[in-house]
Amino acid sequence: MAKVVRVRPNLTNILKERDMTQNQLSELSGVPQASISRFDKNERHEANILFSISKALNISIEDLFVEEQEEV
Repeated sequence: MAKVVRVRPNLTNILKERDMTQNQLSELSGVPQASISRFDKNERHEANILFSISKALNISIEDLFVEEQEEV
């Protein structure tokens, strides 16, 4: 069987660890809450949004994602 690597947003876990809401992140980052929600739902990944979120959280853009391996 082959393995497929899938990448998905890890924002929910990051916010939970920091006891922070999407609204608070929106205020801190200047990114609209709706854009944060779309990223968190894996719907859109715009570079400028990822940059602003990662900068506000003081983490790398890579840290906003988690890798999952799946056998197919």
